[in-house]
This record gives sequence, C-alpha cells and structure tokens, in this order.
Amino acid sequence: MSSLESEDKTSACNGHDKLPPALSSMWRLCKLGYRHEPRLMLAAFVLSQLAVLPDALLALWLKLLGQGVLQHRSTLATTAAIGLGITAPATWLLGTVSTRVQRRFRDKVTVALEAHVARLQASLATIAHHERPDYLDRLAMLRDQVFVLDHMYMSVFSTCGWILRLVVTVALLMSIHVGLVLLALFALPVAFTSTWRPGVERAAQQRGSQAYRLARHLFATATTAPPGKEVRVIGLGPRLISGRREAWQRGSAPVASARWRSALWHCLAWAIFGSAYVGAVVFVALGLHAPAGAVLLVLAAGARLSAYIGATVSEIGFLRGFWMDGSRRLAWLEDYAASLVATADLPVPTVLRDGIRLEHVSFSYPGTSRLVLEDISLSLPAGSVVAIVGENGAGKTTLVKLLAKMYEPSSGSIFVDDQHLGRIPAEGWRTRLAGAFQDFYRFEFRAGQVVGLGDLPRLDDTPAVSTAVDRAGANDVLTRLGSGLETQLGPTWPGGVEISFGQWQKLALARGFMRDQPLLLILDEPTAALDAETEHALFERYALAAKASRNAGRLTILVSHRFSTVRMADLIVVIDGARLVETGTHDQLKAKGGRYSELYNIQAAAYR
Repeated sequence: MSSLESEDKTSACNGHDKLPPALSSMWRLCKLGYRHEPRLMLAAFVLSQLAVLPDALLALWLKLLGQGVLQHRSTLATTAAIGLGITAPATWLLGTVSTRVQRRFRDKVTVALEAHVARLQASLATIAHHERPDYLDRLAMLRDQVFVLDHMYMSVFSTCGWILRLVVTVALLMSIHVGLVLLALFALPVAFTSTWRPGVERAAQQRGSQAYRLARHLFATATTAPPGKEVRVIGLGPRLISGRREAWQRGSAPVASARWRSALWHCLAWAIFGSAYVGAVVFVALGLHAPAGAVLLVLAAGARLSAYIGATVSEIGFLRGFWMDGSRRLAWLEDYAASLVATADLPVPTVLRDGIRLEHVSFSYPGTSRLVLEDISLSLPAGSVVAIVGENGAGKTTLVKLLAKMYEPSSGSIFVDDQHLGRIPAEGWRTRLAGAFQDFYRFEFRAGQVVGLGDLPRLDDTPAVSTAVDRAGANDVLTRLGSGLETQLGPTWPGGVEISFGQWQKLALARGFMRDQPLLLILDEPTAALDAETEHALFERYALAAKASRNAGRLTILVSHRFSTVRMADLIVVIDGARLVETGTHDQLKAKGGRYSELYNIQAAAYR
C-alpha cells in the first residue's frame, strides 16, 4: 500500500473519532422513520399538534369570558363559556387519539430501528471497533438506547407541540402590548440552562461510561453461569460485589457533581423569569390601566407562558440530552459502516489462479502502536495447503484475520491474484471463504443447525450437513446425542443437552466444512481441544483431499501449534516476533536448521 493510501485510511479512521452533528443526526433518524412508516408518522405528527390547540387557547377564552361578563355582552360570554366547556373534552379526545396513533407508530418503527442497528453492527466489514475502547463505549450506549430510540419521534412531536403553544401564547400577550414580548426574552436564561444542563450531564456520563461498563461486567461475572464455578471455588464473589460498587461510584461521581452545579444555574434562571412575570402583571394593570379582560389574559397567558417555556425547554433539553444523543450514535454507526466499504469497488473473484500475495504488510491493533505484524511479504500459491507456525503471540491469528478482511493492514497491501483485497467488498469476499477457529462461538440451536450455519442457503440441507460432519470427523458426537442432528444443544433450553468443549469444537469444525468450493479455507487452531493423534488423522485426510483437487485452485491456511500436523503442508510459513523468518517445506526447513527446526526439535523431545 502506498503512503498516500495509508494516510487516507488514517484520516478516515480519525474522521470517525467524533460524533456527527446533533441536528443532522436527528433529521436522518426522522427520515429513517418516515421511510419505514410514512403515513403513520405524518398522522401522528398532525394529531399531536391539533391536540395542543385547545389548551393553548384557554387564556383567550378566559379573556373573552371576563370581557363579556363585565361588559354585559351575553353573546360573547356564552361563546367564551362554550369554548371553555369544549376545551377540556377536546383536549382529552384529541390527546387520546393522538396517543393511540403515536403508540402504533412507535410499535412499528421500533422493530425497524432495532433491525437497522442490528444489521449495521452485524455487517460491519471489519472487527476493528472491538479493539477500541471509545468505539466500544459508543456501541454499548447505543445498544442501551436502541430499545427506546423510537421515543425520539415522540419527543420531537412533543417539542413541536410545546413550541406551538408558546407561539400562540406570545401572540396573545402581544395583542395587549408589544412590550410584553420581553416576557419571553426573560425566559431565555431558562431556555439556555435547560438545553445546557443535559449536555453537561451527558458529558459527565460519557466520562464515566468506562466505569459503568466495568460495573456491568463485574455484575455479569458475579451472576451468570459460565464463570460461576471459578467464582465460587476461588471465593471471588465479595470482591466482585465491592469492585462493582466502587466502579459504579466512580462513574456516578462526576454525574452527581455536574447535576448539582447545573441545577443551581437553572434555579437562578427561573428566579429571573419569575421576577419578570410579576413585573408584567403590574405593568398591564397599573401602567396601561388595561381593562379587566386584558389583565385576566396576562394572568392566564403569563402563568401558562412560564409553564410552556418550562415544558418546551425541558423537552428540548431531554431531546438534546438523551434522544438526540442516541440519534448521533446511530448516525455515527451508519457513517462508520459506510466508510468501511466506500472503496470496495472490485468484483469478488470466482476462482484463484495465482493465489494471494502480501506486500510489505504491517499491522497494529487500533489504539496501539505496537506492531503485531511487521513488513510481511509472502506469496500463498493457489491450490496449496499452507501452514502458519510460530510461538503464541507471534501474529499467526492476526495474519489470518487480515486475509479474512476482519482488519485492514496498517500499511502494505494484500492482493488476490492481481486484485487489491482492500477494494473487494468484505461481505462478498467472505461468501468465498470457509473456516473454523479456536475461539469459535457455541450456537445453542439444534445440532444440525449448528453445523448448517456454515452455509446459510443450505442450513436445513440434511445431506450437506451430514457430509460436513463426516469431513470433520464429528460422527462420534452425533452418535452420543439422543436425537442426532435434531438434538437441542445447551442445557438452558427445554430438552437441551450439554456437550464437552471438544465436542463443541468438532461441530464448529464441521460448520467450517459446510461450503463445498471455497476459494480460501482457514483452519485456525480449530482442533486445539482434540488429542494430537485425532488432529493428525483429521488433517492428513483433509490435506490428501485438498491435494487431490489441486486444480480447483483452493487455498487452505492451517494454523496449528502441533508440528506433526503442519509437516504435511505444501508450504510452511514461520512467524517469530511479528516478522516472517522462514518459508519452505518441512524437509527444507529441517535441513536449514533455523527457527522452525529449533521449535520442531523442542516439541519432538517432549514426546520422547
């Protein structure tokens, strides 16, 4: 990779260190909701605005009623009385209908939002975000918020409703005297502190998010089954509890301090508005010598103005501090996901002719400067079985992750034949991969599905699943299961059974063998829990099959710490201290007497 390409990648990464602007993020979320439920969203918005009008006009009816009574105008008084009488039921009716429509909209858009976030996170082209604490904190907060992110729409509707009430009230006050608009200006400190407070508190929560995440981790460790045995044997429970309490206090301390400080400023702002309200009433009654109806309107509208401003700024503050924050995180996730595929413009190869070539590839995990791989140049021929060996931490698994596009190289380039791997869409490239890994996941489904997941279009294809099980030598696992492929795995499910780690690993290996014609097969320590003899027999059988179909161009990458297994490979790659130190066949490397020979002799001596 050229230095310019490396700089572009660094810039792209740094460009996503900050969250997108709040207003544009909220607008994007509104468009997302409208795209999924346009009619319901429009109906919910219109009804929410109609529902506020009766309440906003209450001060006007009071003025007209007082004016009609004092001036002995029975028609005006009757009209005002009818208006007041209609206000309460109209408010209730429109509010009830609006609430029902909004709830229906929320129910439907929630499903769409949750699916959208899940799809984004599940389809991110790389897993680099799992290595950055700041990204993990953002994603953790988004996961917490996604289940209530639909409330942002309701908050937007409510904010618009309060603003409509406020506009009507200010217009009524200005109908008495234009100077009364100053009453709204005196409310600006309240508006400022209300919108400022949530931001300050959210920033404090962000500073404490890592401590909160630690508290949740300690709680899960103390209360879930996987660590349960070790927690009890070593007596870790009290320490986990005290550690959780300390982490929670460490996270909440800056939040509490920020809340007290912002509350004091908020109280001062309300004191300023209260003084202005009293002054406005005195001004109308004594300064203008206004009629009683006008005084009634100022008393009613002014009092409601304070409530409306309080509710408006409170809703804006809540919108800005929580719902808008969630929309910013969602917009960031959308932008981040899009950036990872922005340059993926080449077609996915259908066959390997030459193989895969690495040119001066270096890599360091996000957030660190230590190189895990340094200046690796290597050719992996098509149709061959390649073994990667080295001590723990040498960079073997990292190299495999780069080939699977789980990460992008920090520098250098990887080519598939003559195509730059960085420009091949990750999702499409992975449809041409198959593999099994040491850190596999235990999917607690039916045994047949656990294997069939390796090729989703054939998930329930029993003959294909059986073939994969045979390739992995996992028939003995199914024999021990009462219902074979139909057995539910996982003891927490009705009729579910628990199986050993080695049995789980065999099923994971079978899952990796589901695809019949992958371009690249990755086997990263997939049999570490099996004995050496079983592993050797399994890979010997697979290597022979791979060599027999060499013309298909398939490339097999085998990572193993057992040298009795890797000696059957066509090419052995030795990595030591993040650098490529040797390549060759077993016999060539043994004769060379280098690092491979040294490691081989050490392991062979252990079996004598």
